[in-house]
Amino acid sequence: MKRLLLIFVIGFLLQSCARVGSPVGGAKDTLAPKFLSSNIDTTRINVPRDIKELRIDFDEYITLKDVSKNLIISPPIKNIKRIIPSNIANKFILIQWTDTLQANTTYNFNFGNSIADNNEANILRYFNFAFSTGEKLDDLYISGDVKDALSIKNTTENKFVVGLYQVKDTINYKQKPYYITKVDEDGYYELNYLSPGQYKIIAFDDENGNSMYDPGKEKVGFQKEHVVVEKSVSGLNLKLFPSKKPLKYVEMKETPGGILMTFEGKPSDVKVLSINEKLQDIKATHRPKSDSVNIWFDAVKSNVGQTVTENLKFSYNADNKQDTVSVFYKYNTKNAMDINSDNGGGMLAPKADFKISSNYYLDKINPDKWALRMEGDTINTVPFTANISETNPYQIVVKSDFVSGKKYQLTVPKETVSSFYAKNTQSKRFDFEVDKIENFGSLTFKLQNAPSSSYWIQLVDTSDKVLFQKYTKGDEVKFNILKPGEYIVRILVDNNENKYWDEADFQNDIFAEDSYIYYKVVVVRPLWDSNENWDLKDTRALDTSKLSLPKTNTNTQQQDTKKMDLKTNDAVLTPTR
Repeated sequence: MKRLLLIFVIGFLLQSCARVGSPVGGAKDTLAPKFLSSNIDTTRINVPRDIKELRIDFDEYITLKDVSKNLIISPPIKNIKRIIPSNIANKFILIQWTDTLQANTTYNFNFGNSIADNNEANILRYFNFAFSTGEKLDDLYISGDVKDALSIKNTTENKFVVGLYQVKDTINYKQKPYYITKVDEDGYYELNYLSPGQYKIIAFDDENGNSMYDPGKEKVGFQKEHVVVEKSVSGLNLKLFPSKKPLKYVEMKETPGGILMTFEGKPSDVKVLSINEKLQDIKATHRPKSDSVNIWFDAVKSNVGQTVTENLKFSYNADNKQDTVSVFYKYNTKNAMDINSDNGGGMLAPKADFKISSNYYLDKINPDKWALRMEGDTINTVPFTANISETNPYQIVVKSDFVSGKKYQLTVPKETVSSFYAKNTQSKRFDFEVDKIENFGSLTFKLQNAPSSSYWIQLVDTSDKVLFQKYTKGDEVKFNILKPGEYIVRILVDNNENKYWDEADFQNDIFAEDSYIYYKVVVVRPLWDSNENWDLKDTRALDTSKLSLPKTNTNTQQQDTKKMDLKTNDAVLTPTR
C-alpha cells in the first residue's frame, strides 16, 4: 500500500512540473506591465532628502532593456549605485544611489521604452515616476517637435534628446542638463515636472548615450533666447544641425610627398615651420576650413628618413593656436607621384571636361608635350587646353570640343606634370568615350523667396551622397546635362559669403547657416527638360519612403517637362569629389 501511495505522489509531482510556464493556447498577452506601487507614498511629496533608493512594483515579471541608455533622471542624480533587474527578470525595479537629494526639488525618472514584460516583451512606453522633496510636485512642462534639418532618411529610430540648463552667471555645458528627456520616434518630446524659472534649451543627437552634448561629434539645435517657464509651453520646435568642432591638433603621419598634419575642427589659416637642421626647404599647403595640412619636401635631396626612421619636429600656428609637434618619419619609395583619370568607367558625359587627378599638390604642367587623338587616327591631333583646376589644386581640367559618340586617347608623357619637389614618374594614356546627349536630361529650378546671398544647390542620393552641386546666386538654376534618375535636392546657404557652409556653434550662440530640402523627389528623364518651382518658405517634409523611378507617362508627372534642347552649349555640371 505504501508503495502504491509513493508511486501516486511521484506521478502527481511529475505532472505538476510538466505544467510549469505559460499555458498552451488561449489569447496572446498584448498588455504592457502595470504599475502597482512604490516605496514612496502615493502623495509623492515631502520625500526625505536622505532616501537612497526607489522601488517600483509591477503586476508581472519585467525586464529592463538598455536601461543605461533609456533611463533619464531629471535633475541628475550623479552616483547611481545599482539598478535591478539587470540580467534576471523581476516584479520590481530598484534604483539605489549615494547622493543626498536637493531640497524642494521634483525628481522625474523617465524610463523611455526600457520596461517590458518578460514573456511577450510588451513595452510600457515612456513610463515616468516623479516625486518631490518639497511640499508640491512641480507640474509645468515644455513640449514640441525635433527634426534633423539636413536628414533625407526616413527612420523610426533616433537618439535625440532635449535638455534644459538653469540660467546662472556661468552655465557648465560639460555637465548633464538639469532637465532632460528623450525624443520619441515621431520627433515629439515632453519635458515634464518642471519648476518655474529661466532655462537654456538644447536638443542634440546623443550618439554615445552619455546625456551630454559633445561639440563637433553630435548634431545640435537650440534657441538663443532663454525659455521663461512661468506656465507650460507647447510647440517649442527645434532643428538639429551639424555642429562646429573645437580646434584640436590630432596627429602627423607620412604621406606621398611628405607629411600630413590633421586637426579636429577646421582652421581658417595654418602656418607651419620646420624645426630640423636637415630639413629646411618645405612647402605647407592648406585650404581654408580644411582639417588637414600637407607638408611637402624632397626627402631624398634633404637626406631625411632614407636609411633610418627620424624624428621630425614642426611648429604650427592654427588660427592663433600654437604648438610644437613631432612625427617619426621613414621615406616610402612606393609613394611616388602619380596621375589618374577622374572619369570613372571611361565614359565622359557630353559637353563635359576631362579631368585628371594627382596624389600630389600640382604646381606646373606642360601640356605642349601632350597629345589628344580620336581613336584610330594616329596622324592628326585634336586641339585642347589643359589647366590646373582653380578650385582643386590636385586636379587638371582638359577642355576640347569633344564629339558625342566618339572615342579619344589622351597621352601624358612622364615629367610633364609637376608638384613642388616631384614630377609624374610614368607616362600615361587615358582612353575614354563621349556619351550621347540623348542619354541625358536637364533640370531647372525656379526659386521663390530665394536667398539674397550665394548658395549651394545639391543633388543628393538616398545615402546622403552629393552627386552634383552648383555654387550660385539668384532665383533660377539649371543643371543642363544630368544622368536620368531620382534626385533629392538640398540648398545650403552661404550667408556670410565665405564659400564654406558654417555649422552650429552652441557655446557661442551661433546658428548654422540656412538650409532647405525640397519636399519632392525630382525625376530626371532622358531627352527631357524638367522644371520645378520651389518656394523656400514651403515647410512640407520630404517623403523618401517610396523612392522608385515612376512610369514614363508624362501626363502623370508632377513636374513641367518639355523636349530637351540638344543644341545647348552649356557645360555639364561637374560631380563633387
